[in-house]
Amino acid sequence: MFSQLKRFGTETAIYGISTILGRFLNFLLVPFYTNVFAPGDYGIVVYVYSLIAFVNVIYSYGMESAYFKYSSTLEIGTAKQNFSTPFISLFGTSIIFSIILAFLASPIARMINVPIDYESILLYTAGILAFDAIAIIPFAALRMEHKAKLFATIKFLNIVINVGMNLILLLAFRMGVIGVFISGLTASVFTVLMLLPTIFRYLTKEFNLPLWKALMKFGLPYIPSGLAAMAIQVIDRPILRALTDDATVGIYQANYRLGIFMMLIVSMYDYAWRPFYFSTAKEVNAKEIFARVLTYLVLFMSAIFLVLTFFIGDIAKISIFGRHIIGPSYWSGLDIVPIVLLGYVFLGIFTNLSAGIFIEKKTKYSPLVTGIGAAVNVAANFLLIPPFGMLGAAWATFLAYFIMALTMYFVVQRIYPVRYEFSRLFKVAGSAAVVILLYYFIPAEKLFNSMTIVFLWKVFLIVFFLLLMYVMKFFKAGEISVIKKLWNRREEKGSSDISDSI
Repeated sequence: MFSQLKRFGTETAIYGISTILGRFLNFLLVPFYTNVFAPGDYGIVVYVYSLIAFVNVIYSYGMESAYFKYSSTLEIGTAKQNFSTPFISLFGTSIIFSIILAFLASPIARMINVPIDYESILLYTAGILAFDAIAIIPFAALRMEHKAKLFATIKFLNIVINVGMNLILLLAFRMGVIGVFISGLTASVFTVLMLLPTIFRYLTKEFNLPLWKALMKFGLPYIPSGLAAMAIQVIDRPILRALTDDATVGIYQANYRLGIFMMLIVSMYDYAWRPFYFSTAKEVNAKEIFARVLTYLVLFMSAIFLVLTFFIGDIAKISIFGRHIIGPSYWSGLDIVPIVLLGYVFLGIFTNLSAGIFIEKKTKYSPLVTGIGAAVNVAANFLLIPPFGMLGAAWATFLAYFIMALTMYFVVQRIYPVRYEFSRLFKVAGSAAVVILLYYFIPAEKLFNSMTIVFLWKVFLIVFFLLLMYVMKFFKAGEISVIKKLWNRREEKGSSDISDSI
């Protein structure tokens, strides 16, 4: 058993680190795009890729989850049939869907309001969708084989190729928006080529019809929940475009992506949290542990939220070789970043709370909660964007995550009740609220000409946040003693370093 748990932990770490590195590498395209594209052109890229995210759900029609279900048990057919049947199905449908999309590229471009100069990007989009769908089952097979390193390597190389092609096509060949989609297609093609050994190892001509029917029955219900989950993540972009313009979407996306710093924290937590709660659930004090974990998570995310809110403008305006993290023409959207960060805070809380439905095997509630979040997101976007523009879109996403967390709490309390430390959670929230109010009601940037004073004011507010919780007796005696021990060790290490240097 120990060897199995060790392997599971190692694979989790590999998947987690590779995903986080990949997302960060993808994030590096944001500074590049915002310094190369005008907001309107970047808005077109964002808009079409948000549509690709939705169409991907249709192209895959839940076949990955169905493959995991039936290949793990071999209830129907052989191991090779359990690979070949879903692979052939996805291969055939993706080719058919993409041929139709390519044939109807011009009318579809007009229907979704893509400028006539950029109609060709729908042809590349058809290719991206097809090759990404073809890669689904081979990637799933690598996970079933526990080949986490190979899986992570191919995923990472996909991103490297995409980024590299962007640099070449946009800087050397000046291909603009079209170059972005050629880069995406190139990366998708090379990914399938790298998966060919896996495909040839399993592929057989045998198409098991009873197995296919079972796969479809299992997979198709995933489409609504998949679309709902995708709606929460990207529906704001097409709605924002419909109600404003391409430039607004471009500015919104560039600043929204600055939320990656909080998103990575939530992602890292998610990768560690899933194996943790399953392994801890059988402990006598499991629920007490889960409650304490939520308290520490909220404390940590609140501190990060304050730091990023205070300094994100400075980070965005950092100049490297005359280029900024995001271009000056996008700075008008910096006000949405704190809202996005706060949304990710509630996504982290939602992630923690959802442990109960998995422990009790009540996963049927997950699509319900996600669907409610999606409905809130869509409605809030249409209500808030007209009066508030991109700020309204950001608040809509925040409301979706907030409602999801709230709904998940009430659902889980019925099937796996946990006594969370609400008094401590309110102390964290109260302290953060006081500090935020001070930050916005005493605008140091306008009151003082000295950047040093402004910087010190922000640092003071962060320290004040911790002091407020100390005064409200947030920290328990045991926690304070642990902090003191860690601090003393730090001081001892520092003294040792000084002695060594002397």
